[in-house]
Amino acid sequence: MVISAGSFEAASDRRRAVVLTPIDIALTASATADIAGAIATLPGTTRNGESGQILVRGGAAYETRTFIDGLYVQNPYNSSVPNVPARNRFSPFLFKGTQFSTGGYSAEYGQALSSALILNTEDLAPETTTGLSLMSVGAGLAHTQRWERRSLSVSGSYTNLSPYFALVPQRIDWIAAPQSGGGELIFRQKIATDGILKVYSSVNRSWLKMQYPDPFNPVITRALQLQADNVYTNVSYRGVLKERWAFFAGGAYTCNRDRVNSGFSNDQKQQSGQIRFTLTRPLGEHLGIKFGAEYLRGRFDERYSPADSMTYNTLRDEHYSAGFAETNLWFLKKWVVRAGIRAEYSALLGRANAAPRVSAAYVLGKNEQIAFAAGQFYQSPEYELLRFHTGLRFERATHYMLNYQRIRDRFTFRVEGYYKTYDHLVKSDPETGGSNNAGHGYARGVDVFFRDQKTIRRGDYWISYSYLDTRRDYRDFPGPAIPVFAAAHNASIVYKQWFPTCNTAVGATYAFQSPRPYHDPNQAGFNRGRTPVYHDLSVNASYLTNLWGHFTILYVSATNILGFDQTYGYQFGAEPGADGLFPSRAITPPARHFLFVGLFVNFGQRYRPDRTTTDDL
Repeated sequence: MVISAGSFEAASDRRRAVVLTPIDIALTASATADIAGAIATLPGTTRNGESGQILVRGGAAYETRTFIDGLYVQNPYNSSVPNVPARNRFSPFLFKGTQFSTGGYSAEYGQALSSALILNTEDLAPETTTGLSLMSVGAGLAHTQRWERRSLSVSGSYTNLSPYFALVPQRIDWIAAPQSGGGELIFRQKIATDGILKVYSSVNRSWLKMQYPDPFNPVITRALQLQADNVYTNVSYRGVLKERWAFFAGGAYTCNRDRVNSGFSNDQKQQSGQIRFTLTRPLGEHLGIKFGAEYLRGRFDERYSPADSMTYNTLRDEHYSAGFAETNLWFLKKWVVRAGIRAEYSALLGRANAAPRVSAAYVLGKNEQIAFAAGQFYQSPEYELLRFHTGLRFERATHYMLNYQRIRDRFTFRVEGYYKTYDHLVKSDPETGGSNNAGHGYARGVDVFFRDQKTIRRGDYWISYSYLDTRRDYRDFPGPAIPVFAAAHNASIVYKQWFPTCNTAVGATYAFQSPRPYHDPNQAGFNRGRTPVYHDLSVNASYLTNLWGHFTILYVSATNILGFDQTYGYQFGAEPGADGLFPSRAITPPARHFLFVGLFVNFGQRYRPDRTTTDDL
């Protein structure tokens, strides 16, 4: 029995509620192997083309947190500028399991008002291999060495979109197209019988320069340059103590620095270091306990210099600590209950909280159950909101959800209703810079998911639909309103098909989103404007072969092949023009289509068509 309320799981164990595997993510046509792009095809999410980030059930992007092997990831997306989308930093093939929680998640995780994306990395690499990637946007080289009880992988990549932009017209006036270079190191070591030590480290530098709309008059553009550096390291150990205790300990460090210049300069450096442990033990056949603690040291250092003016410095240090305890109780053969509590303390805010959470599942029949979840979730205000003072408190969300799920014979059906309230959201005054915790809001709706991996021979498809009703009063809102990132209706259809006669997998994704609100100062009321309906049809194909005796994949994808006009909102100037109207520009994708071609060669491996099945793709 698996408690499923609020949670979609994707793991290598197909007996569980498998939703997305790494191959699923890679072959989702609209995602182009981006984790966030694939997650956006699941119910509960809202597509956000201007940022590329995950938005869940009326929550802002900062309300979704990413965890790798239980450890918080400070910067899961590549650095970008507003209204230019960013990708997730990590390859889906780093992970053996993906748990996407749309709410009601375990007390083990915190600091996320709406959602937790929990990624679990692979163990030992299966074999020694060398890979070469030649792509329309860059190149990469990787080598993995496998020994009996350990493995080591080293890789490097470089991307430069200048050649691509020369072939595909862009709506952005690029002075220097985005470029990036980086490397990764992955070490795995088996210890004793049940233990495994994992080390993952990555470094990356990226830069771009473009003509960017002036915030006071978007009809005018000014040169803007961004240089970003990111370092991330994650170390963890998982094993068994004295046969009965499952033990986990880990630590992570992140340093991200973004330097922006555009008539002004803004140098923002954010660091975090975290340590964490958990202990899990069964107490008989019907009871299990888990508890743990974590400590995080964060530092936010920002230096802002207006043109021909002095430098303003914001320095904020955080010491965050938390502990949790949770129990699983099985009784009456058909019931399982998970109850827990999480306690947190923020030295920066000078405040503590306690967040109770409970989930329960009842088995209706074979492979069929209903589940319920409720709980409180807290999150510290973003550092940018603490520039002027730190006398704020935790923002809070309370979740309630009920779902029905049936998984049988390669069919999955799931429907879930939810209600979420927000309290103590940060309200801000743009004129004085003052802020308080007087904000509030709600989100409610229904999510539906269906996946069929059987009916069509060698085919696989899923359909998702979400209905969302939400209002909130936060930031500089004059009162309760639908936020600009929320859409009432979201739907996706994802399909993939394997053709063994030509060793080719093809896929297609159709996405629909109802209009989103935006604020038009030329109209009465707040957030009364509506964007056009969003449509996207994307396709891809993967051809598997051997090139000079080495396993090779030729991958091609294209987004928005029907050329739908997509508008994410509008940017308005700060002052009206001579005609009395505020000037504006539409926020649109950088280009109508995105085309990607990649050739991936695995030296030392050979493709065997007779051993490839639908499950592999």
